Amino acid sequence: MKYCNSLTNYSRFKTREVNVGNVALGGENPIRIQSMTTTNTMDTEATIAEAIRMIEYGCELVRITAPSKKDAENLKNIKEGLVKKGYHNPLIADIHYTPNAAEIAAEIIAKVRINPGNYADKKKFENIDYTDATYNAEINRIRKKFTPLVKICKKHGTAMRIGTNHGSLSDRILSRYGDTPKGMVESAMEFLRICRDEDYHDVILSMKASNTRVMVQAYRLLVAQMIKESMNYPLHLGVTEAGEGEDGRIKSAVGIGTLLADGIGDTIRVSLTEAPEFEMPVAQMLLNHFNQIKDHDQIDTIQQNPLSSFEYKKRDTNTVLNIGSKNVPVVGADFSLKKKITPASFFALGYNYSISLDKWHISDMAADYVFIGDHDLDFKVPGTLGVIYNYKTWKKHKKGYPCLNIKEYLTEEIQSNKINIVHACFSDLSKEVKNKLKEDKTAVLLIDTHNKNGIAEQRRLFVELINNQIKTPVIIGRGYTDLSQEQFQLSAASDIGALLLDGLGDGIFIYAKNCGSDQMINNLSFGILQAARTRISKTEYISCPSCGRTLFDLEETTAKIRKETDHLKGVKIGIMGCIVNGPGEMADADYGYVGTGPGKITLYKEQEVVEKNIPEKEAVKALINLIKSHGDWVEKK
Repeated sequence: MKYCNSLTNYSRFKTREVNVGNVALGGENPIRIQSMTTTNTMDTEATIAEAIRMIEYGCELVRITAPSKKDAENLKNIKEGLVKKGYHNPLIADIHYTPNAAEIAAEIIAKVRINPGNYADKKKFENIDYTDATYNAEINRIRKKFTPLVKICKKHGTAMRIGTNHGSLSDRILSRYGDTPKGMVESAMEFLRICRDEDYHDVILSMKASNTRVMVQAYRLLVAQMIKESMNYPLHLGVTEAGEGEDGRIKSAVGIGTLLADGIGDTIRVSLTEAPEFEMPVAQMLLNHFNQIKDHDQIDTIQQNPLSSFEYKKRDTNTVLNIGSKNVPVVGADFSLKKKITPASFFALGYNYSISLDKWHISDMAADYVFIGDHDLDFKVPGTLGVIYNYKTWKKHKKGYPCLNIKEYLTEEIQSNKINIVHACFSDLSKEVKNKLKEDKTAVLLIDTHNKNGIAEQRRLFVELINNQIKTPVIIGRGYTDLSQEQFQLSAASDIGALLLDGLGDGIFIYAKNCGSDQMINNLSFGILQAARTRISKTEYISCPSCGRTLFDLEETTAKIRKETDHLKGVKIGIMGCIVNGPGEMADADYGYVGTGPGKITLYKEQEVVEKNIPEKEAVKALINLIKSHGDWVEKK
């Protein structure tokens, strides 16, 4: 199924234009940036002040929660207060369980966002065996509840976002489609078809999830379904509950960046567990990265697409040492330009040498390979770290493993009988190279690109390998120069994460000049792999951004929980400010910490309530005890 204009030639998927107040999105308009306030909506002055901070940081559309009729009514005061101060940015009401609040808001502000999973349904986590007749009866029930809002929006020129969230699918959808991207799409389509029946088309769609694989697959399926049904509604992109700091930025870039690379998306929000104004610069940097790829060098079109774009399927490859097949993707580091390499140099790569014990201590984020070019080492390296040399240097001493260019690979008779790293771009894949790779069980490709649209060119290389039945493992290499640390993180996460989500790549090799420290680059590599769900090396936090519904300080609480649990490799902890972002939103978390009242926390094991209304002061300790009781706790070293 087609889901974008082209896999090799960058262009945006053309959507219909929708006006949100005085801001038009979709069509030929630029991709818009939005965020959400964290204040209590009934605190008019605080909400106005925060909205102004967001706007001054670049927020074009301001979303405000309206959990009750009173909150919805107060949007009028907030709107008028902003106008008096000279701010005319459109306001969006965020609605979950209260249709009457949505109907009030739709007469006041420019856009309402509804969640189809809980707008007309109460979630009981029940599996129901629907017949076609009983399922259609449920659709008719939804129609009666939803149509009044549609008519109000149509009358007042109010736009609407039908915003599906992976974690809050209705029992009806889950019973028929399961917890799947397809179910997410159908959840939105049920409501969209009602809008179309009412000849209402000022609609934007979203498919948010905290799992980047699910999020990307759902958006792609949605676009494919729209193409099939001759629709072209604008799309709002976001990874929900991305978290905070570096992890939140990397995860957002992997998900949002993958779709932007294919020309999908008309408005974005980077959801961080931080003050909302900090989201806008991140979103802008992410967009800046893709603004640079428009006039890229031509890439050969794909005649036969073998990629699995709607479900995760890892490319089948040979095993070469610890690379390829069922091994987790490896991480490589570039030390070739260093003046001198000492044991201390490897500290940044997750290795710590103890002089007294004469032993290396290896962390969970220890690099697997290091490229040292023409250097030589006068000390023993850890046994788990493979050392790669330029071919001519390797040929002299036969230590470690060689890295060969294409000419050396084709002409040099002396090569390693274990592993040969072959540095290549797409243009290097001649018939002779492909024939040799097909027979060579020692080769690992280290791919590179000089194309502005590196994602597409490297994806094209993978397609060439697959279509020629070449199972050589591939390490994805990308180079960056003179970028800020944050721009570097976002660009690399987008470039490499997009390929990983398509099941491509057996490793990462990032070479960067004047972009950050060796340790930061190493951590970034592991962060990208974790965000793409291909190698888990640390605790994952599914943490919602604050909003007016939040019942505790999310930033402070997330920091406390992270301090106590950041050593629990592979454990996923959901930290949710309210029940709206509760058991549903943290769909695949192992443990949940959810605000259920002022100063009260409820703990979950997956989606089951374990203990209710714990005083907030005792809740972190109770969470630790819960993790211990299920055997997932280890003591910090």
